[in-house]
Amino acid sequence: MFGLKFEMFILSLLTCFSFVSNGQKVKLKTKPVLTLEVAKAISNTASEYALKNGWDVVITIVDDGGHMVYLERMDDVQTASLEVAIQKAETAAAFKRKTKAFLDALKNGRTELIALPGGMPFEGGVPLIWNDQVIGAIGVSGMTTGEQDGLIAEYGANSLQKILD
Repeated sequence: MFGLKFEMFILSLLTCFSFVSNGQKVKLKTKPVLTLEVAKAISNTASEYALKNGWDVVITIVDDGGHMVYLERMDDVQTASLEVAIQKAETAAAFKRKTKAFLDALKNGRTELIALPGGMPFEGGVPLIWNDQVIGAIGVSGMTTGEQDGLIAEYGANSLQKILD
C-alpha cells in the first residue's frame, strides 16, 4: 500500500531507535502501592484517635506521588483546614520526611526554607513507610496547635504496620 521504499524507511528507523541490544537485560523496580482500602484504614485509625480526644480535623492520605487517595473532614472543622491538610500530606510524600522537620529547621534559623516550593513548615504531615519505602503520606489539620495535628498524623502513620500484618 505504501510502497517498498516507505517500508524500508520505517524498518531503518526502528533499527536506529533500538537502544537496548538483545543481550542487555534491564529490570523494573518493584514497589508497594498504597490502596484505597489501606488509606481508609489509616484515616479511620487517625480519626478514632482524634475523636477520642475531642478534636475535629481534616485527614488526608496521598500516594507516593502526592496524589490524593482519601480525605475525611470531620463535621465541625474549619474549611480552611482542607487545603492545609492536603499540602501537609503532599509535602511529607514529596520530601519523604515529616513536615515538622521544616518547622524545626525554620525555628533554628533556616529562613530560606520559606521559599522552598512545596515545603509546608507546619506539623501534621507524616510519610507512610512500608519496607523502607515511602508509599504515601498522611496530612492532618484543624487543631489550634500543630502538635495536636502531628500527634494524630503520627498515630495514623504508626497504624500502617498493624493494618498490613
